Amino acid sequence: MHQSQNFALHQVLAPQLQQSLLILQAPLLELRNLVQQEMETNPVLEELPNELSPEERNGAESSADDKFKEEFEKLATLDEEWRDYMAQSGSYSPEGFRGSQEAKDKRQFFFDSIATQETLQQNLIGQLNQTALNADDRKAAELIIGNIDDNGFLQSTPEEMALNSGIPKEDFERMLALIQSLYPPGVGARDLRECLLIQLEREGKQNSLEYKIISEHMEDLGKRRYPEIARRMGMSVEKVQECANHIARLNPRPGQIFTTAPPNYVLPDVTVEKMNGDYQVILNGEQIPHLRISNTYKDIMAQDGNGSEVKDYIRDKIRGGKFLIRSIHQRQQTISNIAQQIVSRQRDFFEHGSSHLKPMTMKEIADAVGVHETTVSRAVSGKYMATPQGVFEMKYFFTPGYQTAAGESMSNTSVKEAILDLVKNEDGNAPLSDQEIVQILSERGIPIARRTVAKYRTELNLLPSNMRRKY
Repeated sequence: MHQSQNFALHQVLAPQLQQSLLILQAPLLELRNLVQQEMETNPVLEELPNELSPEERNGAESSADDKFKEEFEKLATLDEEWRDYMAQSGSYSPEGFRGSQEAKDKRQFFFDSIATQETLQQNLIGQLNQTALNADDRKAAELIIGNIDDNGFLQSTPEEMALNSGIPKEDFERMLALIQSLYPPGVGARDLRECLLIQLEREGKQNSLEYKIISEHMEDLGKRRYPEIARRMGMSVEKVQECANHIARLNPRPGQIFTTAPPNYVLPDVTVEKMNGDYQVILNGEQIPHLRISNTYKDIMAQDGNGSEVKDYIRDKIRGGKFLIRSIHQRQQTISNIAQQIVSRQRDFFEHGSSHLKPMTMKEIADAVGVHETTVSRAVSGKYMATPQGVFEMKYFFTPGYQTAAGESMSNTSVKEAILDLVKNEDGNAPLSDQEIVQILSERGIPIARRTVAKYRTELNLLPSNMRRKY
């Protein structure tokens, strides 16, 4: 053991600049919550009356001066190593402002109060409670439910559960049959084959061709070897295809109806509307409380009778309040500038849709707006833009691209649209291979490698050509 002394240089970000970073990155609804939370902890802040006109609001709110903009831009130059250091030191949290323990408790209470969706396991226990069972059977049934994953499949066998619990295997098999009779159909299956068979049994189709195909030819069915199934079963390929279409309507993951996330409603930060033949950017600021420094506290500062501690406290709160107001103003201005650039460069998209999206990088926009590239990245993260073509995350507009044979730029999103269109309109009896898609796009002046087509096809959830063939 020995002692050693060394020096290390760490860049430490002031709490107010941490606050600015949070404000820049926060989506609109989250920003509103953060601002309201800050108002609770800073008594000098007050919300401007709704009856004020936009001009009066703008006059009452402080704008960012050059010094503040310089400080604000420092946020963008911090590298990943520094952010890792801040995260490890515990001085930065992406979930909200640093505040008192009371504020943290309030925040936790808010999250704890959010209604949660019922899980598959909870629902199965609820159904089980409607059945009269003795103590041993209930224990076996609950153990089975505890071994069912979120997709609805049993992750253990009756033998394994019997060995681990001391309960007879026969008891687990009886209780498994009970659980497989519960909702949703197919729950408690040990594999996909059993899951699909259970669903057909619940529909009374034990004697159907679909049941026989699943029971005896599951591997060939999964690999779409319809001619082989037809040969073995002595029927036409067309009839096998018809049965496969019926089987495809069954649910391969019955438990997922309980794990589906609730609809994610977004509130756009920016709206783009066409007015008099031109596209206008409208910033959504109505959801953000409009703040000012209370005149009451300014008067207290001017009074001679107040002690230095009181004045120091108020002075600190006023300084923090002004910085918050400036941070919000700078956030809105940055998002507005970026949105203006997007609209200017992507006019064809707003006119004709995603097939006309042009390649565009964050560096290009950063240079045009006069900020750092990472500022653009943070400013568009989690922000949405409402357009005549629909609502899109602002990151959607930033894509790499291809140079066509005609010298035009084309985004990879547009290339994906072209691939999707080709597959949708292909002959089902002779689907296009990846190489054939490469050839067609090449003839259109779009140079692309076969492995890139395969990558984009996978991202579009399109099967390989041999799996898309129809008989």
